[in-house]
Amino acid sequence: MGTCVPSLARLEAMLVQPSLFGSSGDLGVADLATAVERRPLSDGAWIDLRPGFITAADELFDALASTVPWHEERMHIYDSTVRVPRLLARYAEGERLPHPVLEEARSALNAHYSEELGEPFVSAGLCLYRDGSDSVAWHGDRIARESQTDTMVAILSLGATRPFGLRPKSGGPGLRLQVGHGDLLVMGGSCQRTWLHAIPKTARCLGARISVQFRPHWGNDLG
Repeated sequence: MGTCVPSLARLEAMLVQPSLFGSSGDLGVADLATAVERRPLSDGAWIDLRPGFITAADELFDALASTVPWHEERMHIYDSTVRVPRLLARYAEGERLPHPVLEEARSALNAHYSEELGEPFVSAGLCLYRDGSDSVAWHGDRIARESQTDTMVAILSLGATRPFGLRPKSGGPGLRLQVGHGDLLVMGGSCQRTWLHAIPKTARCLGARISVQFRPHWGNDLG
């Protein structure tokens, strides 16, 4: 994991070395009824953190890195077309997710959050950050632009730890979280409308990271 991997053709070089991450046991999901820490933010936003939500996370990272049909996209910025600085994969409502543990994770999220959320998580977006030059800029999820009601986005992080930034749209101090291998981060309340989040670039090569974003309906790729 110490080597930067710049191209899709070299995905095999991203496979996690278990000695670096140290996850053990049987691959699966941990209990969400315990060990979830909620942090209230301003303007009705909040985040939940559940370290170690995925057990034996090395195995899941390796499976996703090598089997998901990753692709590169381009986006229009003013008069230019630029490469999206990460690889993507999308699974809409009704599509089978690329690994049974992701189905298990979504079921656990629905069991824990559906009453508070008012609807189930149904779609998933995956991002592959190949090294420190891959990133996502400050933004709020598309679902917030389509609805003024509170919602949630649950992010499962696998692989290298990357700083996850959060800052209020209204100004003031933000947060810089270290979301690690197998950890779960849930953004809820008004977070998608009143706060922004980002995975900034870093000059230090940290290795590859995969994020899986579960949503109650479709939004844009983040985290």
